[in-house]
Formats: sequence, structure tokens, C-alpha cells
Amino acid sequence: MKRIILIAALLAFVTLGVNAQVFITKTGFIKFYSSTAAENIEGRNKTVNCAYDVKNNNLVFKVLNKSFEFEKALMQEHFNENYMESDVFPNSNFSGKVTNAKDIDFTKDGVYKVTVEGNMTIHGVTKKLSQAGTFEVKGEKLILKSKFNVKQADYGIKIPAAVAKSFNESMEVTVDISLEKMNIKQK
Repeated sequence: MKRIILIAALLAFVTLGVNAQVFITKTGFIKFYSSTAAENIEGRNKTVNCAYDVKNNNLVFKVLNKSFEFEKALMQEHFNENYMESDVFPNSNFSGKVTNAKDIDFTKDGVYKVTVEGNMTIHGVTKKLSQAGTFEVKGEKLILKSKFNVKQADYGIKIPAAVAKSFNESMEVTVDISLEKMNIKQK
């Protein structure tokens, strides 16, 4: 399944120029975190598919919801069955563009501030997103980092009243993804 997603992401970029520069990974890292009086809630996912097309500034993420891991097995079960309904909504996605890509010198190592705008889909609900972060050019790698908050209610995720006090209104999302440079040549 992961290989199919990776191939689909690459095929999406086949319409690029002859020597298109794309950065890609299938081992990206995303976590979400919420601290409450009852307990901390943290889900970690180390199998995030991501691709960035330098020419068109397109950035895509695909996250398999069942790949989030939790400290407690019961949290993971509740996350997949009750909140994310992972059998119905198996993936979370982002598709957008880096709005200030002209400020990034992909030939020079360094950390560059970026703004990404696009559509994020979680739990079957798509919302516009504009978020700041950084791109670090490091040789043949591109490291993406960002931290932002997501409100569960914005994406139709219902928290039962019996446990609502155990949840914050929003979760802090951390993105830390290292992509490898690929050169795609068309025939």
C-alpha cells in the first residue's frame, strides 16, 4: 500500500519538465500532542508519505491514520475506532503550495522560512490551511518543519461528553520530515 502511494505521488509529478527536481520520502514524521489534567495524549507516525516539486512548488502529504502509535494500546484503539474512524477515513492528506518558494535557494545549504497554503483533509473534512514553517536545504536533503494547532471540531471529530474533560479543544501538530532529492527524467 505504501509503495502504491509513493508511486502515485511520483506519477503526479511526471508532468514536470525534462529534469524535474523532486524531493520525496515515505518515512516522514508527524506527531500530535495534547496535555490535560487527566493525561497527556500523543500519537506518533513515522511512515508519512511526502513529496515536494521544486519547479511548481507543489507539496503533498499522505498519512495513514492507523500508523499513529500511542503509549497506551487503549488510546490507539480509541483513536482509530471512536475518533478518527480509520476504517471509514483511512488517510489524512495535505495538498498545497509553498507561497514564497522564490526565497529558497535549493543550491545553497541553509534554513529558509516558508509559508504553505493548501487543503488539509482529516476525518473526511477538507479545510483551507495556511501555515508557517521552515525548509532546510542540506546537501541532497530537504528538511521540512512546522508546528501548529488543529481543532478536532473543525474536522468533525466528536469527543464524547464523558471524556471531553480529558481533551483540549485542539491538538498541537509537529511536522519534521526529511526528504531525499530525486531527479525525474521524461523520455
